[in-house]
Amino acid sequence: MPSIDIIIELSHAACLAHYEGRAGMVHTLSLDGRSVRFPAEALRRVITRDGVHGVFRLHVSPEGRFEGIHPLPSHHSS
Repeated sequence: MPSIDIIIELSHAACLAHYEGRAGMVHTLSLDGRSVRFPAEALRRVITRDGVHGVFRLHVSPEGRFEGIHPLPSHHSS
């Protein structure tokens, strides 16, 4: 299953807009700079009280359809 690593930085209020259906798609960037769009309902799997923040791996079908999302461990450099 193909995957793409993306960065998501959404406040709780921005996530609420997606959750309530005012925004149907999430637009973000991959770690390699590509523009990525996926269904906003995917945020329900990763939202916290603070919103959605961090690096996530999107799994897509060979046809490019969203199949799953999960957070990746953060890597902090000193």
